[in-house]
Amino acid sequence: MSTAQLLLNLLLHLSLIFQCSLAVSPFRKIVPRFPSPVIHPESSQRPSISNDHSGSNGLYETRYFTQVLDHFGFRPESYQTFQQRYLINSTFWGGPQRNAPIFVYTGNEGDIEWFTQNTGFMFETAPRFNALLVFIEHRFYGKSIPFGGNKEVAYSNSSTLGYLSSTQALADYATLITDLKKNWTAEDSPVVVFGGSYGGMLAAWFRLKYPHIAIGALSSSSPILNFDNITSPYSFNDIITRDFRSESENCYQVIKRSWQKIEDMAEQHGGLKILGKSFGLCKNSMDAGYLQGWLQTALIYTAMTDYPTPSNFLNPLPAYPVKQMCKAIDDPSKGDDDFAKLYGAANIYYNYSGGVSCFDLLDDSDPHGLGEWAWQACTEMILPTGGNRETSIFPAHEYNYNDRVATCTSLFGVVPRPTWIPIEFGGHDIRRTLRRFGSNIIFFNGLRDPWSGGGVLKSISKSIVAIVAEKGAHHVDLRYSTSEDPEWLQDVRKKEIKIISGWISQYYRDLAKSSS
Repeated sequence: MSTAQLLLNLLLHLSLIFQCSLAVSPFRKIVPRFPSPVIHPESSQRPSISNDHSGSNGLYETRYFTQVLDHFGFRPESYQTFQQRYLINSTFWGGPQRNAPIFVYTGNEGDIEWFTQNTGFMFETAPRFNALLVFIEHRFYGKSIPFGGNKEVAYSNSSTLGYLSSTQALADYATLITDLKKNWTAEDSPVVVFGGSYGGMLAAWFRLKYPHIAIGALSSSSPILNFDNITSPYSFNDIITRDFRSESENCYQVIKRSWQKIEDMAEQHGGLKILGKSFGLCKNSMDAGYLQGWLQTALIYTAMTDYPTPSNFLNPLPAYPVKQMCKAIDDPSKGDDDFAKLYGAANIYYNYSGGVSCFDLLDDSDPHGLGEWAWQACTEMILPTGGNRETSIFPAHEYNYNDRVATCTSLFGVVPRPTWIPIEFGGHDIRRTLRRFGSNIIFFNGLRDPWSGGGVLKSISKSIVAIVAEKGAHHVDLRYSTSEDPEWLQDVRKKEIKIISGWISQYYRDLAKSSS
């Protein structure tokens, strides 16, 4: 098996993405997808969220909906059902008598509570619109598990996993929203869908597929163009390279030459021991390939979450963490010791709170249940991200789709369909296509986010609007606001609110005309 195949196999086995997105590279363990396997809920300055998943904190109530297994088939097994979890907050809702709006979050590839806790924009905006808040969990994730809630059965083979797809998930959302509106006698309440990352892709696609259910969508940091022959597989790592190089040329050079230095040291007698000591690794996790992947993971996710204020989305991080990493690398007290410089940078991502005694590179814990993205990344969500140019901060590497095919065939017995998403939802020549039939979608992208290369960066029409922030990171607009937010971020949110307000006002005018 080639190095690239070995990497991809490990990536899938360790649950890679929303990401979303296996990125192929010469290292053994790289996890460049939307979320990280090492995640802690956002703490910030907001009401604390209980970890017992009881909803007792008052932020939301947990409910379940009996969902059909297969929306598109009529075989006997298609009519099986499962319990789909959704979270609801009616604190600010104006009620059905006023046709008050309903804001729905289209759940990502993981536990819906984690995404809810990190989407402060919806909670902060709800009072302004007297909106009901609903957060729907994606099938096969969290507690929304088909086949009696038995993960061993649901995840056992391609026959059961075959019901895990974006189209089924969108149909779930449409069915649940329709039923909820009926039960709450809120048939005339307008629905706006929100989502970030993969959830943002789903929000945009939901508006396109179900315009009779949602009047608009806020699609944040959604790489809906990061598919076959639309976006370059080199774009993702090009942006990461640019992020670090923009902070310091020396920082860029140290990182770029470090990969070969690690390999050279590992080949020396006693070299692995030296590396382990240099990077503070636990004794059971020393391997040069894993070390390189561990470092690359830190660089990728730091670039993604290069927020202007302290955060705890993936890991506890300071404001502008890319800048802080480069400061650690440029520290003159480290002299010519590149390993000490990289260790300092890695600590920004993995140990900013200072509570880690050693780093275990073999830790593949998945506290938020993101693992089944591997199936989606082997079937329809083929987001090429793994190419590295000679100027890349990572070793030069040519993206090879055949590596994905070999691994997915081996793991699941399926061959990926890289052209399916653009066929199902569009993508090629999106400006001409969406101008003909789409409307009421906001695409937000921050240009420091590596996923922005696959995003919609130019407005398509008066109602399909691209908001681009040069200094923005991955769905930074959906985070809770803070008093330290820069003016550009405040402006982004103001623009989004103004546009959404326009959608709702137009809906009410149309409703009044139709009933007169």
